[in-house]
Amino acid sequence: MHAMPRCEVIPPHLLEHLARSTDQTRAARAQATLHADHRHRAARVELPVPAAEPEAEAEEAGAGTPLQRTVHDAENGETLPGKQIRTEGDEDSDDPSVNRAYQHLGDTYRLFSKIYGRNSLDGRGMPLIATVHYGRDYANAFWDGAQMAFGDGDGDVFKDFTGALDVIAHELTHGVIERTVKLVYFDQAGALNEHLADVFGTLAEQYALGQSASEASWLIGDGLFTPAVQGAALRSLKAPGTAYDDDVLGTDPQPAHMDDYQDTFMDNGGVHINSGIPNHAFYLTATELGGNAWETAGKIWYEAMTSGKVAPDATFSQFAEATAGAAVRLHGDGSAQAKAVNAAWEGVGVRVG
Repeated sequence: MHAMPRCEVIPPHLLEHLARSTDQTRAARAQATLHADHRHRAARVELPVPAAEPEAEAEEAGAGTPLQRTVHDAENGETLPGKQIRTEGDEDSDDPSVNRAYQHLGDTYRLFSKIYGRNSLDGRGMPLIATVHYGRDYANAFWDGAQMAFGDGDGDVFKDFTGALDVIAHELTHGVIERTVKLVYFDQAGALNEHLADVFGTLAEQYALGQSASEASWLIGDGLFTPAVQGAALRSLKAPGTAYDDDVLGTDPQPAHMDDYQDTFMDNGGVHINSGIPNHAFYLTATELGGNAWETAGKIWYEAMTSGKVAPDATFSQFAEATAGAAVRLHGDGSAQAKAVNAAWEGVGVRVG
């Protein structure tokens, strides 16, 4: 068995800023979410250690397993999974949060299944489980190693977290990462962990909406903020550091280039901050290649993630080398795809290899 970290979509630095608000109600709600997240990080979900077998064999072992979704209601408590409300094939619920979670679990499953040939998160048909109405005024969503949980938001800064497909796909992708590249959740490897979750989060949304790379917003968490916030989203792959600039939330701290890399002890070494650098490299690759990002750039990144060639403590440079190698394996040395990958990493100041 091995323990996996609990991964939340709202980074602690943002909640900490809200917790310092002069609005006492706003500050108290942010502090309550931070305390809940701290309690959760102290716990770990124990997962079986995967057998040492190639990725392709693991997927073949679960071939043909149908999509299986179950959505529960925590009824504003913190006991998981909670009361079962809807399972695979059931009619719509009277609860919109249940229906949104159910739909977006399926949207994420279909991206990995139809585009990358992956049979659910573990490659073996793992059932997808979600819980809505987690906590009271809980302003976050998380993957705990076994399932998703969604807060209703605080109604002040954040809306219901089931409303953002890219957020749900981001968190579910942590489940894929745990079972493939197994990146540790600290420093550059942790930022790569968050980066991959953002990449496949935005690709799930683009795939569901049928958006090309040029049509996509390249935002993570757009639609999560209430009108009280002057900001577009949590993060931007197109322009890291510009997602929000607001008296309520502060300023988006993500860098887009290694010149602005942040050495910090906060947030496990800045995993939600420095992920802006590889995020921008993916955006540059996808937009240079054009068309549908999930088809070319996404397949290169998926190949790198599942290749077995990325160490759990990989640096940005080592992951860049893995994506460059994946582009060559898929498209050939000297191909437009390989050149685009190398140019993208160079554009964010990361040396390939």
